[in-house]
Amino acid sequence: MSSVLVATVAAVLLVPATAGAATREVDLAPAGHPGRTNTVVQPTLVARATLSADFLAPGPPSGARATPANGRTGPFPGQVVPGFSGVVDAGDGTFWAMPDNGFGTKENSADFLLRLYRITPDWRTADGGSGEIAVEGFISLRDPDRHVPFPIVNAGTPDRLLTGADFDIESVVLADDGTFWIGEEFGPFLLHVDADGVVLAPPVPLAGVTSPQNPTLPPGQAATVGSSRGFEAMGAARGGRLLYPIVEGALVGDPDRRRRVIHEFDTRAGQYTGRTWDYEVDRDDNVVGDAFMTGRHELLVVERDNFEGAASVTKRVYRVDLRRTDPDGHLTKTLVLDALRIANPDDLAAGDGYGTGDPFSLPVQSFETVVQLRDGRLLIANDNNFPGNAARVPGTPDDTEIALVDLRKVRVPVGEVTVVGHRGASGYRPEHTLAAYETAILQCADFIEPDLVSTKDGVLVSRHENDITGTTDVATRPEFADRRTTKVIDGEEHADAWFTEDFTLAELRTLRAVERLPEARPGSATFDGLYEVPTFEEVLDLARRSTTCDGEQVGVYPETKHPTYFDSIGLSMEEKVVAALEANDLADRRDPVILQSFETGNLRELDALVDVDIAQLVDCAGAPYDLVAAGDPRTYADLVTPAGLQEIAGYADGVGLCKNIMIPRTPENTLGAPTSVIADAHDAGLVVHGWTFRLENQFLPAELRSSADPNAPGDLAAEIRIFVAAGMDGLFSDHPDVAVAVVG
Repeated sequence: MSSVLVATVAAVLLVPATAGAATREVDLAPAGHPGRTNTVVQPTLVARATLSADFLAPGPPSGARATPANGRTGPFPGQVVPGFSGVVDAGDGTFWAMPDNGFGTKENSADFLLRLYRITPDWRTADGGSGEIAVEGFISLRDPDRHVPFPIVNAGTPDRLLTGADFDIESVVLADDGTFWIGEEFGPFLLHVDADGVVLAPPVPLAGVTSPQNPTLPPGQAATVGSSRGFEAMGAARGGRLLYPIVEGALVGDPDRRRRVIHEFDTRAGQYTGRTWDYEVDRDDNVVGDAFMTGRHELLVVERDNFEGAASVTKRVYRVDLRRTDPDGHLTKTLVLDALRIANPDDLAAGDGYGTGDPFSLPVQSFETVVQLRDGRLLIANDNNFPGNAARVPGTPDDTEIALVDLRKVRVPVGEVTVVGHRGASGYRPEHTLAAYETAILQCADFIEPDLVSTKDGVLVSRHENDITGTTDVATRPEFADRRTTKVIDGEEHADAWFTEDFTLAELRTLRAVERLPEARPGSATFDGLYEVPTFEEVLDLARRSTTCDGEQVGVYPETKHPTYFDSIGLSMEEKVVAALEANDLADRRDPVILQSFETGNLRELDALVDVDIAQLVDCAGAPYDLVAAGDPRTYADLVTPAGLQEIAGYADGVGLCKNIMIPRTPENTLGAPTSVIADAHDAGLVVHGWTFRLENQFLPAELRSSADPNAPGDLAAEIRIFVAAGMDGLFSDHPDVAVAVVG
């Protein structure tokens, strides 16, 4: 699948893996494949083991105040093991696995004892294995020497066993001296315990950072970090001398809501060094779930959202180098693993619920563990928030699961036809959401397509139209009832509607996306109300930090919507588009970026401003509105004459054609004979992309419909084959998976 409109030279591209990662080269190219191949690193599931969600360890009853969920109500006759928030490789085939504070809050976790469990997985691999986790024993965290300076639940007992009402432990590292350092969230504090779990020193606070649960927070004083947003993640270097705890969420009042601060703590000196780094998450609400040092400066970071199951968008492992930052001062992120797309050729998890086939995914809410083993494989695991999470089987609490992922090299064929996720994978998720874009990436699209409009305060956001009445829940928001109005956009009246240019970004972000075609796409409509309207910046970040299935950087194909209109109200978009591309190092001819528009003047302007590919969009009827507004009589039909295409070639590299221009429909609504437009465009040196290829009968020619039901799926694959055979070079599809299956 080509990356840009211009012809590309065959290349070998490696997806960066972690240092020392074990790889094995596998040839995935079909025998006799005539095209080029790329060598990529394909994360592959090689082992998996689970612990039943209902497993109980010895100890007093727990969960008396836990919130009932998924058919489970406490108290439970023993100690629940609610997943693993941190794992340490013991080096002998066993692991230390640490749950968090139990049931989520101080108030409901006083009967949950803080422990590290020694576990032995009987890995299910291609060679067999039960796939079960054996719990061999545990150490209890306790404070008999009274180092904890504030009241704890078991203060009056000799052992002073620590509970989930005392600390919310989330991250753990094993030092060379056999002691454990633990990051927690109520302070946030660093805890130091010996090999038997005994607290060795007072908890170490982070100056200037307190959570609402911090026991030393004076009454009336505001916390500086949100609840449960402390040290979720922590790595260690130099045998545990240097710790790198990461604040899970943004600090209160930080205008950069995507900033997560990494700190450095010197265990020998017993204090923070003062060195910090800024890690930028992909969206405001994402959190840092875990971290693992792979070298003196390199850190693996788990980044996740709070969705689960099919709603999941971000379950990723990035690598950062503490010596490398971008122009904005954020650490440079390299994707190592998208845990929503892991090859599973040996069928090691099938039948266990959603995401356990091939590809395998870890779509749990709390993806909270990554460990690089000595052989380079990655161990990943979940916190199941028992009994609340049910990502695999709705209504059934998630098991605790750990998996081994091999970062193996494979050779994959590179297709010749470009697949663009139209508004993302908009046949499966509400259009123009990060969920739709991520789904398109998981389905192997080459490009994702954001349509761009402006907010009142001049921020570019992704919506198909500035009229957001049918694509967001704005109509249900009484606080915005007075924004409903009627406007004429490009000569068309939009009555009783809401428009992006009447909202600030902050206001717009309070809305949630909804499916535009709920009758045709009821599956997508089940995700209504979950996702925000993304900014152009967020879409660019997702694309540049992602890789296609053939190992190239995911491309972005932005369309400027209604540029003449936005110019008329003082919200010109072209300069902002270029600035965003330049800020994200995506303004070079070699970058996988294609700018498109149905108007012409703004494309000429963009051609002079930035050196990326440009595509002129051509509708089946009508005329570019900038020409209409200028009194120019030319229509889209004039643009696709041989002379018109030659003129387009003066400022653009390709054309995005309405399907009927390439192959018209007959009066019976069947496909007619192809026109000469594709050949004429090629003669002018233009690449041809067609739009829009959709699965439902109502969008297909009559001969490819499966029934009279307009919303039933038809033979989209056949339609794509016909247009590719006619010479089309690429296509926009709401269903990228179908397109990729056809064109490779």
